[in-house]
Amino acid sequence: MTDYRPETLAIHAGVEPDPTTGAIMTPIYQTSTYVQAAPAEHQGYEYSRTDNPTRTALQAALAALEGGSYGLAFASGMAAIDAILRLLNPGDHTIVGDDVYGGTFRLFDQVLARYGLQFTYVDASDPANVRAALRPETKLIWVETPTNPLLKLTDIAAVADLAPDGVWVAVDNTFSSPMLQRPLDRSADIVVHSTTKYLGGHSDVVGGAVVVNDQGIYEELKFLQNAVGAVPGPQDCFLTLRGLKTLHLRMERHSENALQIARFLADHDAFAQVIYPGLESHPQHELASRQMRAPGGMISAIMAGGDAAARRFVSATRLFALAESLGGVESLIEHPYSMTHASTAESDIAVDPGLVRFSVGLEHIDDLIADLRTALKEV
Repeated sequence: MTDYRPETLAIHAGVEPDPTTGAIMTPIYQTSTYVQAAPAEHQGYEYSRTDNPTRTALQAALAALEGGSYGLAFASGMAAIDAILRLLNPGDHTIVGDDVYGGTFRLFDQVLARYGLQFTYVDASDPANVRAALRPETKLIWVETPTNPLLKLTDIAAVADLAPDGVWVAVDNTFSSPMLQRPLDRSADIVVHSTTKYLGGHSDVVGGAVVVNDQGIYEELKFLQNAVGAVPGPQDCFLTLRGLKTLHLRMERHSENALQIARFLADHDAFAQVIYPGLESHPQHELASRQMRAPGGMISAIMAGGDAAARRFVSATRLFALAESLGGVESLIEHPYSMTHASTAESDIAVDPGLVRFSVGLEHIDDLIADLRTALKEV
């Protein structure tokens, strides 16, 4: 199956006709336990926290899409991140990109730091900053690319190349999806997703995923998946599998619409800055062209009128629903300072209060631009 192109993998990877009925779609195995022929003699499944056939199919599909050997599904993106950080021990050090999702920062800063883990935040868009932050106790380099919400890019191969032996490089690939970039192909060790976003794609399921090539990392994470128990239910796995089948088509449309909207915003005097990897004005446009198949569906922009203007604008759109999350078929808009990144407000990585984040959906581009044009009259 791995010989197929990503578009084909999105439809077929991990999915086999049901051996009993021939059903082409993986059934929802809505069961908590499995009958055994004798003590410890079963057909590969004993308890659904440990394994479930619907989850098995999803995990195989995720691994294939990322070009990895092993996939693991979790109950949320944050559960997936937490599992990765549980690979570390008190005193271990992680280098983190200085623009990360607020929930990631909250987990690192307010939860895991209490247990002796150390974190240093650097601008990972310059690999030299990552190299300078390395310590003898460094065990993990954590990057988002593009970042949430400022859409900075990290050269994955360059960071992987500078990482010493024994230091893992983990990439949060949520904003790109494996349709736009595959970090394992660029020598990253771990890929993580909030499957809630583009992989599920329909704003109807919460989930997370980790994909790796290294068997040792996989076995440790598999143990944690079962021991800690933050696993998705079979219905969640089924919905995510269903979403994967149109991922290639959706990512094309997300990117096409986002590029046109980014150009519209860049020409409007209400914005002091428009940030989108597909614009030549993006400082890492060349890296985006080289590392990503398309620039994606996320746009950030800083309002010239600051916080007050941003709040008025995001409250005035109609097709762009004011809501957290991203990556669904519908367009969303939000104010990171007061919403997704409120946890960073008093930190060194606080976002600009005038920042607006757009998750551009699949609606007709003319309707989306008309919605934005109308809302900008309120600013």
